[in-house]
Amino acid sequence: MAGHSAWKNIKHRKAAVDAKRGKIWSKCSRAIIVAARQGGPDPKFNAVLRIAVDAAKAANMPRDTIEKAVKKGAGADDADNFEPVRYEGYAPGGVALIAECLVANVNKTAAEIRTLFDKNGGNLGVPGSVSFSFSQRGVVLVPAGSTTEERLFDVALGAGAEDIEGGEEGWQVTTPATELAKVRDALEAAGIAFDSAEVTFIPANTVEVDGDTAARVAKLVNALEEHDDVQKVHINAEIPDA
Repeated sequence: MAGHSAWKNIKHRKAAVDAKRGKIWSKCSRAIIVAARQGGPDPKFNAVLRIAVDAAKAANMPRDTIEKAVKKGAGADDADNFEPVRYEGYAPGGVALIAECLVANVNKTAAEIRTLFDKNGGNLGVPGSVSFSFSQRGVVLVPAGSTTEERLFDVALGAGAEDIEGGEEGWQVTTPATELAKVRDALEAAGIAFDSAEVTFIPANTVEVDGDTAARVAKLVNALEEHDDVQKVHINAEIPDA
């Protein structure tokens, strides 16, 4: 689930990994397969694959499992024919929601996603119905203590970052989606540790929700994240920690 705070986003995903490791690994494998099929099996020349592999490593996915997924994607004839699909709509309280999926059977998945929206007080829309209120950006989270602010600014901005915001937990580096791999590689080359690097959807504005609405939104988000085809869910409201 990705709302306004990228730090809450990564904490949420780490908790999900711990609770549902097998399902998370399955989704990581699917992302690796698609990335390898579309851009080739060498992470040095395939930025999307490199980021997918990094996400799998962050989920403590075994190295041999990662390598098998890369090989499966590289052998396109043998790979499952997944395609990226984005579903958009509204959660309870008018909260805008985007679900990024990798789908083998579009008709089957579309029906299942619609059912999840309907059962959880949401409203599935048409493509573009809410994505206009989000921007696709690369986000790198750099924990406090891994570098100095001056060095981070020099390295990240020099590599093409758009913005850097600091907080108690560290810095959020925002980049154009196309420049994420370049910024990530620059930080790595400079020895600056980071917690995550991913392309995400950032809302232009966020909406406030009360406790009851937040619980209903969280229920829909959790139901979507449980679906095998859903990779990430983005919303334009922050859900308070329980």
